[in-house]
Parts: sequence; structure tokens; C-alpha cells
Amino acid sequence: MTVSQREALESAEGYLSFTSFSRSGLIEQLEFEGFSNADATFAADAVGADWGEQAIKSAESYLDFTSFSRSGLIEQLEFEGFSSDHATMAVDSVTVDWNEQAAESAQSYLDFTSFSRSGLIDQLLFEGFTQSQAEYGVNAVGL
Repeated sequence: MTVSQREALESAEGYLSFTSFSRSGLIEQLEFEGFSNADATFAADAVGADWGEQAIKSAESYLDFTSFSRSGLIEQLEFEGFSSDHATMAVDSVTVDWNEQAAESAQSYLDFTSFSRSGLIDQLLFEGFTQSQAEYGVNAVGL
């Protein structure tokens, strides 16, 4: 292992000790720090991360601070660089009430702008909630 590979690996270990990353996201972060693509890739491969577990941690983290539909959370994880399989597995393994997520999302929209009942249902459908989840969310906020 070269000195630069060791430094990249230490940095990768540090990142994964406090937050989750996809493999490609970790490589991008290490490159942002100035490591070459070769050293960043070496570190991501050598760090021994379970990318499925990283996807679960990332899904849980997202749900700690904002609401998502199931499909919206999968899309977010894929955007972060997780494979479709890892993203789907992660979302399916977290404990979440999608109706409550719809209600939280509905309330969030109403905190910033006004909606008609049908308009808010349409917005929640656009976000990936099912019809019944969207109706639950809109009912929960009193529309």
C-alpha cells in the first residue's frame, strides 16, 4: 500500500465512522479532498464497508429529518450512488409508517404554501405516495 493509498483509506474509515456513504459517494468525497481517483477507489474498495448496511443507515438518517414516500426514498438513495438493489433493500428493511410520512409531508407543504385538498393530494402523488397514503396525509392535516 502506498502512502497516498493509506491516507485515503484512513480518511475513508473516518468518514464511515460518523456517516454513511455509497461506494461512489465515498469515492467522490475522497476525490473532493484531493485524492486521485485511483487512491479514492482503492480506499473505497479496501475499507471493507457493507454497502447494503450503508444504504440502510442512509435511509434511516433521511427519515430522521424529513419525510419521504417509499419510491421517493429509493430515488434519493439511488441519487446518492446506491444501486437500485441496495436502495430498495434498505427502504424495505427500515421501519416506517408511510401514512405518517404522507401526513408529515402534507403538513410540511402547508407550512410554506396553501393547497386545496385535491391539489395537495396531487402533490403527494407526485412525490410517490400511493392514493391511499396521500388521502391519509391530507385527512391528517385537516383538508
